[in-house]
Amino acid sequence: MAGKIAAEIREQVRQRANLLCEYCHTNERWQYVRFTVDHIVPNGDSSPENLALACFHCNRRKSDKTEAVDPETNELVEIYNPRRHFWKIHFNWAADGLRIIPLTSIGRATAALLELNRERILFIRQADVVVSRHPPIDDLD
Repeated sequence: MAGKIAAEIREQVRQRANLLCEYCHTNERWQYVRFTVDHIVPNGDSSPENLALACFHCNRRKSDKTEAVDPETNELVEIYNPRRHFWKIHFNWAADGLRIIPLTSIGRATAALLELNRERILFIRQADVVVSRHPPIDDLD
């Protein structure tokens, strides 16, 4: 089992992620619950290279999974790994900024597993779009 993560490493992970969930890109700044630091590879080491900032929902849905079924092909594929994959290769925002559009098998499997377009997150994104907090500026580059 992975050991306790040192406070300075947790903070390094948070800053590297710019306080965004590295899966659904929700911004922690406007949430009631502080995000967690997820072990990308379960039971792996607690070095920054194996850690990602994750909102409660993405962390809970991901759990110890590293693979999921691509709903388009029914094939088991690896899920999105924020240390190895580029978000913009696997995902994009719909024109209205509310839905994440998966672009690859990794994107589709991850979007399905983590429910990246769940109803609650759509409401949060909609409210954030109104006040120009969403989508994150980095996602528009």
